Amino acid sequence: MGHLESISTPRDLRDLDDDELAALASEIRDVLVATCARTGGHLGPNLGVVELTLAVHRVFDSPHDRVVFDTGHQAYVHKLLTGRAAAFEGLRQEGGLSGYPSQQESDHDLVENSHASTALSYADGLAKAYALRGEGRHVVAVIGDGALTGGMAWEALNNIAIAQDSRLVIVVNDNGRSYTPTIGGLATALTSLRTNPRYEQVLEVVKKRLNAVKGVGPAAYDVLHAVKKGMKDALAPQGLFEDLGLKYVGPVDGHDRAALEQVLAQAKRFDGPVIVHALTRKGFGYAAAERHVADQFHAPGPFDRESGEEKPKGRIWTDVFADEIVAIGERRPDVVAVTAAMMHPVGLDGFQRRFPERTFDVGIAEQHAATSAAGLAMGGLHPVVAVYATFLNRAFDQVLMDVALHRCGVTFVLDRAGVTGDDGASHNGMWDMSVLQVVPGLRLAAPRDPARLRELLGEAVEVSDAPTVVRFPKGAPPADLEAVGRAGGADVLVRSGTRDVLVVGIGSMATTAVGVAERLVAQGIGVTVVDPRWVKPVDPALVELARDHRLVVSIEDNGVVGGCGAVLLQTLAEAGVRTPVRVYGIPQEFLGHAKRDAILERIGLTPQTIAREVVELMAAPDAEPAVEAADPR
Repeated sequence: MGHLESISTPRDLRDLDDDELAALASEIRDVLVATCARTGGHLGPNLGVVELTLAVHRVFDSPHDRVVFDTGHQAYVHKLLTGRAAAFEGLRQEGGLSGYPSQQESDHDLVENSHASTALSYADGLAKAYALRGEGRHVVAVIGDGALTGGMAWEALNNIAIAQDSRLVIVVNDNGRSYTPTIGGLATALTSLRTNPRYEQVLEVVKKRLNAVKGVGPAAYDVLHAVKKGMKDALAPQGLFEDLGLKYVGPVDGHDRAALEQVLAQAKRFDGPVIVHALTRKGFGYAAAERHVADQFHAPGPFDRESGEEKPKGRIWTDVFADEIVAIGERRPDVVAVTAAMMHPVGLDGFQRRFPERTFDVGIAEQHAATSAAGLAMGGLHPVVAVYATFLNRAFDQVLMDVALHRCGVTFVLDRAGVTGDDGASHNGMWDMSVLQVVPGLRLAAPRDPARLRELLGEAVEVSDAPTVVRFPKGAPPADLEAVGRAGGADVLVRSGTRDVLVVGIGSMATTAVGVAERLVAQGIGVTVVDPRWVKPVDPALVELARDHRLVVSIEDNGVVGGCGAVLLQTLAEAGVRTPVRVYGIPQEFLGHAKRDAILERIGLTPQTIAREVVELMAAPDAEPAVEAADPR
């Protein structure tokens, strides 16, 4: 039996000696690699925090002491040490463990945190609450250096610095990377500290010499770590955190568990907030991850455990965008690209290679990305801001007040819109088409296939006096679905029989809409299927089509509240169109993790489910009579 099987609670770690803990660390890495090779997942970040997580749980008493991870994708080791090792093989699988902390899984998980730069704010509030309630509890916030590029983290630090009675320990997991190398002035300063050879050499010499002195040497070295500000300031850049008035300990080797325990114990004894600066290596202990140049296996799909080779993946929506934005860049020297620490995931790495001077990675700072893009537009350029759909929520105020109010020509490209699946509730991009509906002047496009993505992206960057948005889902795109006609700016995809049902398929749901039509036609029901292409504002042609049909059905992979269907219904009502409307979309709930297709099946966004309900509606006794067929053009 391995050591991991004997760990049912973090307190069990205290029964292990150094050799057993080293063996446990190796065993944990084996489990991480074996599981992620099969399921995919955030392998690199977790390989880098094995010793760090062991040390945190040996020094602090979870769940009495609270441990908050930022972002939660580095919590796999935490899961293994908090009684979930036996269930770990179901990681990110439907019915299995979440890829992020989960309150439903364990009392050791408090914050289901997967949007970066938030942990310090949670921790600030928790520590203040415990202090006010007179509870002797510590809060430990583990934050990657990448998350420190987010402004929210610094807003929190500004307040933490004056909360002198907070029993708060901030562990900066400094590996120089978020997805890829961390961007910005803070990152540069941390890198200088991390890589300064004189600092490391002197520290290593002192460590060896002091530890060689029997009896007092190790204690003296321990004291040195607590009071070495003078040496640090002499050999490395001015301490970033001490300038805020925060106690600072480190840097310490994040793969030296014993050293980590020493500094964490010091931090725990200090009466006030403390920052512990740990230097780690993403992917540590697995050769294939360490030599992976792009992102040290940040989040690979399934791969071969021995070789580290990822299993072949087909072309995805992101690849289409990646190629097209480079082509647009060739034609348009005024087009620039902006992203928030996601150059490779959103497909801007090709644009960056071709036009490095026109590519800006702002770090995990979506708010800054949006307003900086407004400034770029005001300066005569056309920025394309590419982020995951779920992360645009964080910059809503900037889209509204900084971009739209000033009528700036900025194009936002939203990858992984709609149901994304494996990463759970916080990653589903199901809010964008609702929240963006309220932005005056904004135009929103939802391409149904690769050809339309290229087409609509080209149209979007031509708009110079308003923000535009192009959104597309995760995964492989369908084959191009050609139109059979046009209605205003919308594509007509199916025109069959009498004007019984108008099906409006939004973006990737256009293929679903055609599937619905096939089933309705088989039941003798006349169908018109349209893809609006631009879903905001509502095309007047849709109003007239709706007026001439017995039933309107809208289908979207967005929340039903305030989405495209809801706005279409409101628009029809204002135009005096009395045709009944049935809106299909994502229920307004936080969806658990599962494959995209499984989630769509569960929530009823499938051709079979929708068609069956439409047939029942059409068979109702009070259904409107059929309208004679006519060319909708």
